Amino acid sequence: MYTARHVTLRLEALFRSFPVVVLAGARQVGKSTLLNHVFGQRAETVVFDPTQDIGNARRDPDLFLDNHPPPLILDEIQYAPELAAAIKRRVDLKRSPGQYLLSGSQQWQVLRSLAESLAGRAVFLDLEGFSLGEVAQTAPATAWLPAWIEDPEAFMGTPRNRMSLPCGPFEQVWRGTLPDATRLPQETLPDFWGAYFRTYVERDVRLLTELSDWHTFGRFVRLAAALTAQELNASHLGRELGITPQTGRRWLELLSATFQWFEVPPYSGNASKRVSGKAKGYLADTGLACWAQAISTPAALGGHPLWGHLFETFVAAEIRKQMSLMSPAPRLHHWRSTGGAEVDLVLERDGRFFPIEIKSRTKVSRTDARGIKAFRESYPNLKVAPGLVIALCERMEKISEFDYALPWDLGGPR
Repeated sequence: MYTARHVTLRLEALFRSFPVVVLAGARQVGKSTLLNHVFGQRAETVVFDPTQDIGNARRDPDLFLDNHPPPLILDEIQYAPELAAAIKRRVDLKRSPGQYLLSGSQQWQVLRSLAESLAGRAVFLDLEGFSLGEVAQTAPATAWLPAWIEDPEAFMGTPRNRMSLPCGPFEQVWRGTLPDATRLPQETLPDFWGAYFRTYVERDVRLLTELSDWHTFGRFVRLAAALTAQELNASHLGRELGITPQTGRRWLELLSATFQWFEVPPYSGNASKRVSGKAKGYLADTGLACWAQAISTPAALGGHPLWGHLFETFVAAEIRKQMSLMSPAPRLHHWRSTGGAEVDLVLERDGRFFPIEIKSRTKVSRTDARGIKAFRESYPNLKVAPGLVIALCERMEKISEFDYALPWDLGGPR
């Protein structure tokens, strides 16, 4: 059964405006399914392979494009990077929109070569796993983040429903958000993630680099899962595994290049010497993180020492998914002072700042907004919107003069 994706309207709008649209994302997030569902009746689809030269696309890209006129979907484009220059030449001759839809699962291969070859001709859109709204099958217009960013005061005054989800927070975080992971029985899900990791390592990382010690790299991924939602320290990663800091950083870049890891830079403003300069890192999907930490069931999450970090990771990824609905998307930061005050996420748009704290508990109070208060006091000249504490609470309610508690599964207006 097809699950409607919230970025569909934006994807269609981009294809009506640009000659080339590149849809990128991790394996099995649903790129091919989305493209075929939306454009399959009006565009031919060619799926490339790492070993076979489909249609001689790599050997003779111009002849391949002669045989496959637009509109054309080119799936797994990272396996035929030679097509980029040929597409550029054709787009230069005819700049009409709606010609090529490209998809791929490796940022280095897709974005680097295509961005260089198709500068000014292509637009890029990332696809991630299901958002909570997609799991609940709600309409894109019910997403709360764009409403908060557009008018936070009006947002706070509008009662909103909670989403009707098929499972609770422990199971949702444990399952993760890949389409298949949301549907499989619990007893087979660890097997799914084990197969996913093996396929990801064998097919993606091997194409990007030569790794002689796959065992250590597997340990590295498990350590990255244990450090999700924390500030990055490549030297610490190296010491734990007996590798150099340079190798640790390079391996994190490999995870980022295959959409398995993302980082949130620090916000410093005009007080950079008083603020931590380290980025926070997140494993992209909590399902993979739980598998990497051998968390066998949702029930085991409740008392697990990583529960708070995993919940923050899930919410941070959800916010990124809702940001993808906006154009331009807000900038995303985290903030931490040398004195220890911190805000998990700070969104920036149109000169205004939107602070978010994430708490993995049901009861929220004024003290949970202390970091947001410290942020306001540290930057009295910034325009700071009413802050949010996203938690496992039951309703949206005011917890301080400026700040509000927000349920993790908030839906659309009543």
